Amino acid sequence: MASLSIQNVRKTYTNGVEVLKGVDIDVEDGQFLILVGGSGCGKSTLLNMIAGLETVSSGDIRIGGKRVNDLSPKDRDIAMVFQSYALYPSMTVRENISFGLNIRKVPKQEQKAIVTRVSEMLQMSHLLDRKPGQLSGGQRQRVAMGRALSRDPAMFLFDEPLSNLDAKLRIEMRSEIKLLHKRLGTTIVYVTHDQIEAMTLGDRIAVMKDGVVQQYGSPQEIYDSPANLFVAGFIGAPPMNFIRGPLASVGAGVGVEVEHNGERTILALPFDTPDVRRHLGETVILGLRPEQITDRANDHHIGLDAQRIHIRPDVLEPTGPDTLVFFTLNGTRVISRVHPDATGRLGADQSLPLWFDLSKAVLFDAGSEARIA
Repeated sequence: MASLSIQNVRKTYTNGVEVLKGVDIDVEDGQFLILVGGSGCGKSTLLNMIAGLETVSSGDIRIGGKRVNDLSPKDRDIAMVFQSYALYPSMTVRENISFGLNIRKVPKQEQKAIVTRVSEMLQMSHLLDRKPGQLSGGQRQRVAMGRALSRDPAMFLFDEPLSNLDAKLRIEMRSEIKLLHKRLGTTIVYVTHDQIEAMTLGDRIAVMKDGVVQQYGSPQEIYDSPANLFVAGFIGAPPMNFIRGPLASVGAGVGVEVEHNGERTILALPFDTPDVRRHLGETVILGLRPEQITDRANDHHIGLDAQRIHIRPDVLEPTGPDTLVFFTLNGTRVISRVHPDATGRLGADQSLPLWFDLSKAVLFDAGSEARIA
């Protein structure tokens, strides 16, 4: 196992395009780091630099405290699992797993023991004599993981390993990878564009955009306290609601003015600081998760000071355990999450009372999109 330290790392290509713009990340020994972001944000480039497949333009990468900028991939004690599996089609599963062991001239008896251990760990002992063409996508991914595990490296690197799988297999393989990390305790760096994978797998998440780490922290920290509008919108499914409106005084505090069906009200905010008050009279962006706008049937999630607004739904989307209610506030489409029975209580005027729990509300500057509170 090994810690990972990425210190002011930059990557600039010969055409002058800067892909990474000073990345700083520290991962403790045994942690599971997720690099998440949209296409072109630099996450795969950073992973390749950790692996030694890309050179570092400036800054340092340290694995286990040792600077590895100039080390070749084979000398970094890492194992990588690719999106494409990269299996040899003419070899059996057994031969694919032991291929790297052969290259390193590991004794045959030891190879056999390693293949047995790895195949049992990944529950694929019955597949050892098959070839990749005879396997499902999930089974091929297990073989790719098995080949990496046979190395017993200090660190695993995963490059979008589940993106080629269907939805059901993705859920199964997420569990496999999480159990694998729990059993081994080895440091893992995992690249994905899927925020659900990020939230469910990682101890730490680095949310990236345009070569910059926008926020680095635990999944819950990033979900509850996003640093800016991009992070707030990227993490969470359905995404956070962003309601633009003027910041106004209400009683002894402040709130955001909202309008629905010609009726105006002020959603009182639980924070009142000098930084917030500087924006009085200005348009701000109120951030609320869908589960913070709900019906009283879910009142164990709702603060005692929640505010009620009668809304008229635009669209209802039943999902089974709950129903998503779409409506409009301040000209913006808003999503709420309610109990399936709640929509049966629609009034004669098709209105539905919803409670707005502002205890975990966040506020963003409309210009810079940085978080105010």
